[in-house]
Amino acid sequence: MTHELDYSALDRPEILSIIFYPRRDFSGAPSDPNISDHFIPVGDGVEIGCRFYTVDKASPTILYFHGNGETVGDHDGLGPLYNKIGANLFVADYRGYGLSTGDPTISAMYKDAHTIYQSLPHLLKHLGYSEKLYLMGRSLGGASVVELAYHHQESIKGLILESSFAESTRLMQMFSAFFDDLPVELFERFSNLNKISTIKIPTLIIHGELDSLVPVDHGRTLHKKSAAANKRLLIIPGADHNDILHRGVEDYFGAIKEFINDSEDG
Repeated sequence: MTHELDYSALDRPEILSIIFYPRRDFSGAPSDPNISDHFIPVGDGVEIGCRFYTVDKASPTILYFHGNGETVGDHDGLGPLYNKIGANLFVADYRGYGLSTGDPTISAMYKDAHTIYQSLPHLLKHLGYSEKLYLMGRSLGGASVVELAYHHQESIKGLILESSFAESTRLMQMFSAFFDDLPVELFERFSNLNKISTIKIPTLIIHGELDSLVPVDHGRTLHKKSAAANKRLLIIPGADHNDILHRGVEDYFGAIKEFINDSEDG
C-alpha cells in the first residue's frame, strides 16, 4: 500500500537547490564492530546508504533522518553518545548524499523514507535486534519522520524532532511569485503542522533558543499542535541551528534518555 502524496510538482531545480545540499562521502564506516553500513534499495536502481551504531541487541533503535547539509558520516562521533544512553542509532542518508546513489528530490525523500521504514524491521530481525523503534528527525529530516509517524504511529514507540520546521510559509512565499501553478495546498502538505496534529504517540521536541534558520517558534508551535498526551519541549538556551549540541549536549541527551525510558516503561 502506498502512502505518499504526489510532491512531484515541487521537484523543480529552483526549489531543490534550496531544499537539498548533497555531499558525497566515500570513507565508509569506521573500523568498529559496533558500527556498520547498510544499503537499502529504493527503486529505479537507487540505493540509500545507512549507518548503524549499536550498543545492545535488546535496546530500542532510533531511525534517524539528518539535516539537508549532513551525511551519515557526520554522525560517527554522535552515534556512541546515543549508544551511551542505551539506544541503537540507524542513520539514513538521502539520494545523492554520502554513499547513496541517485539525485535528491522532495518526492523521492518521502518515498524513500517509507521504503527505509518498511525495510528496517526485517533488517533488525535478521541481525537479532529488538524491533522496538523510535523516529528522530533533525531539521529537514523532521519532514521524513513526521510523514512516517503520521502513517505508522501504531508501530512506533515515540517521535523526536530536533530543530524542525512547523510550516513552509517561507518556502511558499519564496516561490509563489515565480510559479503561479503551485497551489498553496501543496506547500501545506510539505509542512509538518497538519500531520503532527493527528500524531498521538509520545513526542519530544528539541529546539535552539536562538535558531536563526528555523526560529524557535516552530518548535513551540509543533509542541502546541501535537496531539500526543505525552509531549515534551526542550529549548536549549543560547543555541542556534547548528550548535545545539555544543550549547546543551547534557540536556539534549538527558532529555532523549528520559523520554525513551519513560516510553519503555509506559
